[in-house]
Amino acid sequence: MSGSTGSTTGTRTGTATGSGTGTKTDGRVERGNQTRRLVLGRTMDIASVEGLEGLSLGRIATELELSKSGVFALFGSKEELQLATIRAAVAVFAEQVVAPLKDVPPGASRVRALCRNWLTYSSGRVFSGGCFFYAVSAEFDARTGPVHDAVARARLDWNAYMERTLSEARAVGDFTEDLDVEQLAFEVIALMEAANAQSVLLGDTRAYGRAERGVTARLRSSATDRGRAALADPA
Repeated sequence: MSGSTGSTTGTRTGTATGSGTGTKTDGRVERGNQTRRLVLGRTMDIASVEGLEGLSLGRIATELELSKSGVFALFGSKEELQLATIRAAVAVFAEQVVAPLKDVPPGASRVRALCRNWLTYSSGRVFSGGCFFYAVSAEFDARTGPVHDAVARARLDWNAYMERTLSEARAVGDFTEDLDVEQLAFEVIALMEAANAQSVLLGDTRAYGRAERGVTARLRSSATDRGRAALADPA
């Protein structure tokens, strides 16, 4: 918020004095932001198909017809480009999978909606290579360093969000009190990722239907009568 306020103030000051300095600065900042969004849109797609090691400042500059020095000025190094790509992918994932749940109350319906959002995010090829995080996790799982840590953090955050959503559903009475939340989250995520992997490798889009049926069956097996009624609701 403070950055926006500062920009506005600078523009007004520049206009009032006739120097135009604030306006020019704001223009450069906006052009930089637009270039950054353009670059990250491309790097997310590349990484989902070829992995984060497929990224380089020179390649991106060439593909997008940008100056290499300009791309370097925005990111500084290949590693920072990789980290920025992961952060951008986290934001896209949140927008596609989590944000649509803001008006859905805790319960089995919310869990089901979360799973459906994930399956839609993967099957709809928001990223060309399917789930961005599935792709880069396999690439960096046995490595060390900042990029590995960023990928691992994103995966841990997703697991934690699924577990929290299940815990909230249990708290409102939609799942049995003895539910092993971590185990159910593990199984549900595994089913969804299996669909992603099979569809990407084999072009088998039927895998998403199988995953949804498997997830629903697994949720029903741990649900109370109230929870099963919610899961039976076509909405």
